[in-house]
Amino acid sequence: MTALAGQCARALARPPFRWRGELVRQSASILRASLPAAMLSIAAWGFAGPGLQAGNFLVEFGALDRSGGFMVVAILREFGTYVTATVVAGIVGTMFTAELGARRVRGELDALSVLGVDPVRELVAPRVLALVLCMIGLDLFALVCGVFGGYLATTVILGGTRGEFLASFFANTTPLDVIGSVVKVAIFGGLVGVICAYYGLNVEGGAAGVGRAVNRAVVGCLVAIFLVNLIYTQWFLSAFPQVSVLR
Repeated sequence: MTALAGQCARALARPPFRWRGELVRQSASILRASLPAAMLSIAAWGFAGPGLQAGNFLVEFGALDRSGGFMVVAILREFGTYVTATVVAGIVGTMFTAELGARRVRGELDALSVLGVDPVRELVAPRVLALVLCMIGLDLFALVCGVFGGYLATTVILGGTRGEFLASFFANTTPLDVIGSVVKVAIFGGLVGVICAYYGLNVEGGAAGVGRAVNRAVVGCLVAIFLVNLIYTQWFLSAFPQVSVLR
């Protein structure tokens, strides 16, 4: 997988840049397939998770006015990126693995190699880059939807005021939170692309092998996202301790 990631980086950095058209097509396909699911998932989670559950906890201490600040921790730093990555891995990653696996089974990838066409340059690299770029856009949309879900739970269900929620949210939101979220989700996009491409390119055993590759790709993506999220969060809080201060 590391070697494949290096091949993708070299293919994207070296001319000719014939992959630009494929990048546009794949980006449109990714957004069309995953944008509704990502927005709905994080909005529902923001409403039910940090919105209702954490909101009820804050009500017990008379601190519902702090719910906006809690959304920064829950949505911007953690679950916005995590939910977006898992949704994309389940929807787009499986499609990516199945497509490459089917081409491997039918012998199309071998035929491209015989013709002197590099499958990594033509098929894999543009999809990995499209996943990275689209994941950033999806994350920004998902963050807005997640915070809006928490806002509805706080103001409509729990009786909080709009002013208190927004004041607490913007007081605790810093450029570091947004940048950290974008960088993390970009890493997730690269992980999903490389892992799914690896399993798709190495399918064996016909149609049944494609099914096994899809299953392994999803499991690999979820494990990698969890581990990288854990390491990245620890590094982020250690490198920028000022973000842990509740204002």
